[in-house]
Amino acid sequence: MVGTLVTLLAAAGVLALLLQPFQVRAVRMLEGYWDRWRPTAGLADVLIEIQRRRLVALEERATGPVRNEADRRMRADAGRRRTARPSVDALLPTALGNALRTGELSAGERYGLSTLASWPRIYMQVSDRMSDTLRSTRDALDTAVNLCWSFLAVTVVSASALYDEPNRWWLCGGALLSAGVSYKGAVTVAQAYSGLMHVVYDLHRFELLEALRHPLPSDGESEREAFAEVTARFSGRVSGRVRYEHGESCSGPDYGDEGANPQHMHGDAD
Repeated sequence: MVGTLVTLLAAAGVLALLLQPFQVRAVRMLEGYWDRWRPTAGLADVLIEIQRRRLVALEERATGPVRNEADRRMRADAGRRRTARPSVDALLPTALGNALRTGELSAGERYGLSTLASWPRIYMQVSDRMSDTLRSTRDALDTAVNLCWSFLAVTVVSASALYDEPNRWWLCGGALLSAGVSYKGAVTVAQAYSGLMHVVYDLHRFELLEALRHPLPSDGESEREAFAEVTARFSGRVSGRVRYEHGESCSGPDYGDEGANPQHMHGDAD
């Protein structure tokens, strides 16, 4: 029994390593990008409706009446959980997808920047501490996703091998429970990653303008205009003349590591 358990755990670890080259696809599948095939697209519609109802319930709880201290705490918790989800029209079928989409669609948009288009560029301007934090958080997310897939595979294999041995079905249940725990951990880390994305734009958005040699804005209105123009250029929609400022400002540190690859910022591209 001990040997069987050790073998299953070792197999899960090896499978997690084998999944590493397919990391982007592994994350996308758990996020809920299932529209390439009709059966999975239909399942996505059902799960999105479930996510929508949960979101509506959270909004009702966050705005509900406060009769005592417990109601106040529940209302505050519902409001916090609501901010970790995207708008109704941007919902994905899974909790992991919604946790990541919250950052993908709001981190830069608060300032007029498209997050999906600007993230690979602004990442190059972050400080050493921020770069290390982003990298470690992303690694934790990838590890949790790989473990989830590995334990799911172990569940399928063990169920196929032990279907006629009821006294060992607990192995299947244990593997499935481990997959659920890994998935829950991935959702928690994804929420933290989305929060860090917001911090990056709060602290480093002007360094992006300096790196592009664009003049810095003087107020909020001109800031949004500048970032709207930058976003248009990133998307290839602007061809007019642009005024540049080639001063002594530094374009920011160049890290050049894989963290600049927006593996969670894929949007419609793949």
